[in-house]
Amino acid sequence: MIPVMSQPEPAEFDKRVRQPGYKWLADHDIDPAAEPPSPSALPAYWQKTTEKLWDAYSGVCAYLAIYFEFPSGAGSTDHFIAKSARAGDAYEWSNYRLACLGANRAKNKFDDVLDPFQIKPETFELNLVNGQIHPGQLLSVAERKAAQKTIDRLHLDSAQHRRMRQNAFTRYLRKQDEETLKELSPFVWYEANRQGLL
Repeated sequence: MIPVMSQPEPAEFDKRVRQPGYKWLADHDIDPAAEPPSPSALPAYWQKTTEKLWDAYSGVCAYLAIYFEFPSGAGSTDHFIAKSARAGDAYEWSNYRLACLGANRAKNKFDDVLDPFQIKPETFELNLVNGQIHPGQLLSVAERKAAQKTIDRLHLDSAQHRRMRQNAFTRYLRKQDEETLKELSPFVWYEANRQGLL
């Protein structure tokens, strides 16, 4: 995970998502600032802008920092503040994170994952030889604990994730194509650049 800059909401978002979402909440006497009685009953108006979310973040998962193609069906809208925690946030663009399905499922409704919109540079570091991820060395003790919780919650240090990052760097070493590495695996590029390996 690397810092992600929040992107402005699409022009049609308010009309297509926020307004119908808040109207539905009002029609069902649900306070937007409260927990909804049944989160699964909330109409999925956010799905109307899933492709816009993918476009806004250049197809890069906020949690894995890898590019994926939209037609693959691998993308989803993660509600950073869970729909079960605050009903109105289900319909707020600022609460959306573009996420691969696996990362979204792992995060679920848990609130112990760091926000890619809020983290500082070098919160996470990589061993580019084996793909291992670990909390940044310059973090405070509390920050390291929070970073490790995020790694654990999202399974970011699994064998599969390590291999994915290792493969991305190996492909770079074969062809020395920095732009493609940056586009397809921004986290690996970020760390290779920071470590002076590009």
